[in-house]
Amino acid sequence: MTTSSAPGKVYLFGEHAVVYGEPAVPCAIERRARVTAERRDDDHLRVNADDLTLDGFTVEYSRKADDAPDVDVSESLIEAATGYVDAAVEQSRKAVTEELGEDVSDVGFDITIESDIPLGAGLGSSAAVTVAGIDAATRELGVELSPETVADRAFRAEYEVQEGEASRADTFCSAMGGAVRVEGDDCRRIEAPDLPIVVGFDGGAGDTGALVAGVRKLREEYGFAADTIEAIGDIVREGEQALAEGDIAELGRLMDFNHGLLEALGVSSRSLDTMVWAARDAGAKGAKLTGAGGGGCVVALDDTDETGTALRFTPGCEEVFRAELDRDGVRVEQGPSDGGRTEDA
Repeated sequence: MTTSSAPGKVYLFGEHAVVYGEPAVPCAIERRARVTAERRDDDHLRVNADDLTLDGFTVEYSRKADDAPDVDVSESLIEAATGYVDAAVEQSRKAVTEELGEDVSDVGFDITIESDIPLGAGLGSSAAVTVAGIDAATRELGVELSPETVADRAFRAEYEVQEGEASRADTFCSAMGGAVRVEGDDCRRIEAPDLPIVVGFDGGAGDTGALVAGVRKLREEYGFAADTIEAIGDIVREGEQALAEGDIAELGRLMDFNHGLLEALGVSSRSLDTMVWAARDAGAKGAKLTGAGGGGCVVALDDTDETGTALRFTPGCEEVFRAELDRDGVRVEQGPSDGGRTEDA
């Protein structure tokens, strides 16, 4: 039995635009998903979701096409429980097969997921589950991957599940921790000061696939939408400089600009806009939605308690918390009893 964990994230800048090759700067936060993988004697996957802001449930199924999970819950909930897990397990099998030179494509697992990250809220829940799942499953089979390799494998898994709409930003940030810069295939950690991050959550979740598709349609139909996406890229580049200089006031101003452009692309919502304006009125240096949008979370910068207090009294805001920068990425919490094999760098 092996347990690994990986952090969620907030976007300072760049969501949606990163899909089109523009840069983005997400930061890992100290909220984690933990995935436990235990090898089975058959090819079945048994997925136990104890958290993820869903009612707890367990499903078990084999890899045969006609053997779908048979439980009395909605199809969307099944997909939330199994889609990223399936892809993570498949990437783990491939990685171990390549590393050890033996076919493990029929290995099954008991998978348990526990998470502090609201599902679909823009805090990187699926990326954290995918990253932690790959790390736990490969370790359980005797192979230890580097964080960079886990990030690449996790991107491939998300790319498959999201039908080609994923970027490397979420999975790289979750695997590496800290603040990262992603532009296409160029992914690297960057220096960042401790940031006074406040998160407001409306209790909802946007449909990432539909929101990404909506932006793509706008971009293809209107030249000014394409220009808006490029302008977000320009904001990211300015933001990198402010981050390097520790200029929180400038970071906040640029976050405000970024939110306005995301709103113009149609990915905000009334609840997100209401929380953003409540944070700004309370004196936050800046505030914006984080993630795909359509509902979920906003991120604000404020080293006082004013923004948190304002958000708690904002209609539609269900949860408020501070989010410290998590400088750790994926990590093993409990290793297999027989140890692991470390991948050559």
